[in-house]
Amino acid sequence: MHKAIVLVVSCLFAAAASAQQYKWVDQDGKVRYGDTPPPGAKAQRLKPPPAPIGTPPPAAAAKKGDKPPANPEERKRQEDAQKAQQKQAEEQASAKRENCARAQESLRALESGQRVARVDSKGERYYLEDAQIAQEAVRARQMVQQNCG
Repeated sequence: MHKAIVLVVSCLFAAAASAQQYKWVDQDGKVRYGDTPPPGAKAQRLKPPPAPIGTPPPAAAAKKGDKPPANPEERKRQEDAQKAQQKQAEEQASAKRENCARAQESLRALESGQRVARVDSKGERYYLEDAQIAQEAVRARQMVQQNCG
């Protein structure tokens, strides 16, 4: 149960981190943030969050030609570190597969020809115009390319 919660939370963070974020000022002069700025707004792209601290670069990993340490405690630490790296790589691959599926579903919905609705900050539903749908389809294709390629 605990592992499932951790997996879901990590997937949500991965999905959020993979989305491009924007900053803009709305008609009321308020600064807004989101992954899709309204059409016509002068939106500023924000930098993605930095990589997590504490994950060693791949070059720092032990090479196959290295001799295993003679100390059993050190060997156990290295094995645990390697298992943790494998688990992290599996979780990242799983998150990427899920992001790919979401991006493909979003693209299918945008290209279906049906009306696409969104909810504004007041909680009111509005329908996207063709130009807005085309912009979102471009972003969805980029997400498919990033996560499915």
